[in-house]
Amino acid sequence: MTLLHTPEKKDNFAAPDFKLKGVDGTQYTYRDCAKENGCVVMFICNHCPYVLTVANRLASTCARLQEQGIGSVAIMANDTLNYPEDSYDNMKLFAQKYGFTFPYVIDETQETAKTYGAVCTPDIYGFDKDGILQYRGRLDSAANNPADETTVPELYNAMMEIKETGIVNAQQSPSMGCSIKWK
Repeated sequence: MTLLHTPEKKDNFAAPDFKLKGVDGTQYTYRDCAKENGCVVMFICNHCPYVLTVANRLASTCARLQEQGIGSVAIMANDTLNYPEDSYDNMKLFAQKYGFTFPYVIDETQETAKTYGAVCTPDIYGFDKDGILQYRGRLDSAANNPADETTVPELYNAMMEIKETGIVNAQQSPSMGCSIKWK
């Protein structure tokens, strides 16, 4: 397992579109996932210990964001041949186990991950209502540790600021996790 940190966000980066199969069998595009106040795009997988640490918090944060008109989508781009824990069938189980209320899709060609510049799991992008990247960072201040009463919900706070003002003024801390498993 190679630990990586996400790079700083690119200014004026527009959300690349995609058409990827979800665990429910539906093909999803970026526009299908985005809502009136923006969209969170996350690159995750089923086996990464960093994802496993935050999976419950990720699911609850995205559910809260959906109530605020902000969509979410999780994309799994790992090589499933060499990492069978990340197979499509295991993705279905993972989404069910953690109660995902948003699409969990597979990027079998890895082209979407490359287009976004994803480097690790989790790699989290927050787009405004116009599909422009405003946040690239971690889920919360607990990072890869269990959350407690002092944990700052950085992604949620950033997306609320994006909803209200269109930008994020707070410092963005990089996410950290296992490298994407490229073919």
